[in-house]
Amino acid sequence: MTGLPPFHFAFPVHDIAAAREFWVGLMGCKEGRSDAHWVDFDFYGHQIVAHLSPNAGDALENPVDGKSVPVPHFGVILGMDQWKALADKLTDAGAEFVIAPYIRFAGEPGEQATMFLRDPSGNAIEMKGFADRAQLFAS
Repeated sequence: MTGLPPFHFAFPVHDIAAAREFWVGLMGCKEGRSDAHWVDFDFYGHQIVAHLSPNAGDALENPVDGKSVPVPHFGVILGMDQWKALADKLTDAGAEFVIAPYIRFAGEPGEQATMFLRDPSGNAIEMKGFADRAQLFAS
């Protein structure tokens, strides 16, 4: 969605080194500014910031399309080819999925590819893919 401003999102982590390993090593993000208690990552052109917080809370779940979706969560929306490449990379790396890659709402308005995983601190990340981004808000 070109032309839209990038977003900024901050989230708690238990361990900065583990956050770096996950976000840079596994997810392929570039690291930006940092200090001992926080680190910025370039998440598909958006700024996400991992803040050291040893008391990060537990997540809840809500049912969506027959799956237990972790709440809260965040992520990005990719083109289908980019999503498939990421799904393959994560699968090949042995990533532990909360919800393995699949097509949600198949054959319905808003059809999308989705997968969920957690970072080392338990933060839930959803990666979506749309063959047709015009379906993003379809109901």
